[in-house]
Amino acid sequence: MEADEFETFVRESTPALRRYARAVAADPDQAEDLLQETYVRMAGAWHRLLADGNPLAYAKTAMVRLHVSWVRTLVRRARITPPARPLVADGGFGRVDDHDQLRRMLADLPPMQRVVLVMSYLDDLTDQAIAEAIGRRPTTVRSLRHRALGAIRAGLPTAHVGADREVAG
Repeated sequence: MEADEFETFVRESTPALRRYARAVAADPDQAEDLLQETYVRMAGAWHRLLADGNPLAYAKTAMVRLHVSWVRTLVRRARITPPARPLVADGGFGRVDDHDQLRRMLADLPPMQRVVLVMSYLDDLTDQAIAEAIGRRPTTVRSLRHRALGAIRAGLPTAHVGADREVAG
C-alpha cells in the first residue's frame, strides 16, 4: 500500500517539484539530478513522511539542503569562486523577454542568494525557517536576500527600476 502511495505522490508532485528544483538550481540538468535525489531520499523514509503528513514540505526542504550541500562541496573542492557573469539588461522587448531576463539574472546569482530568494518568495518562508533550512543565521538570510535583490535591481532597465520605486514608495 505504501509503495502505491509513494508512486502516486511522485506522479502528482513531479511538475511542481521540478519547477521548484529549477528555481533552486537554475540549471535544468542539476534540477533533474536534485529532483531524482530528493525522491530517492524520500523513498527510504516514506513511512515516516506519511506519519508526519506533509511529504511535499519535506521534499522542498530536502531539495534545498541537497543543493546547499552540493554547492558547499563544489566550493570546498575548487577553493575558488567562479567569476560572476555580468548582469545584462535587454529591456524594452516585452513581457516574454522580461521573464527571460529575470531568469538569467537569477541564474547569475550566487547559489545561496538564489536559494534564499526562492525560499522567501516562492515558499513565503520566514527568515528563521530559511536559516534553519540552509544552516545560517536569520541575519545572514536577510543579508543574502538584500544582496540578491540589489544585484537584480542593478540589472533592470531604468524604466523598471523607476516603476518599482513608484509602487513601493
